[in-house]
Amino acid sequence: MTKITINQLIWDNWNLEHISKHKISKEEVEIAIVNIFAHKEGYNKRIIFLGRSKNRMLAVITAKERNNKYYIVTARDAGKKERKIIYDKEKNK
Repeated sequence: MTKITINQLIWDNWNLEHISKHKISKEEVEIAIVNIFAHKEGYNKRIIFLGRSKNRMLAVITAKERNNKYYIVTARDAGKKERKIIYDKEKNK
């Protein structure tokens, strides 16, 4: 996995409201970003970070801005294949 440096997460009213529809809080996203197990490229050059926030596994979709700042597009519970990636990375840690 290529190392990605995140200097700042960019929040606004839209993305805060959007993640709340998925019953995810800003704090959960920030914890998951600190606990990244993997990342992959999504469409439109977005980056999907797979991480754990306490007992929850999240997929955090971001758009890279400049200077290692990332706009949070959305966050959701990780899917079955994404959870497997996290489990495998945790096991090999």
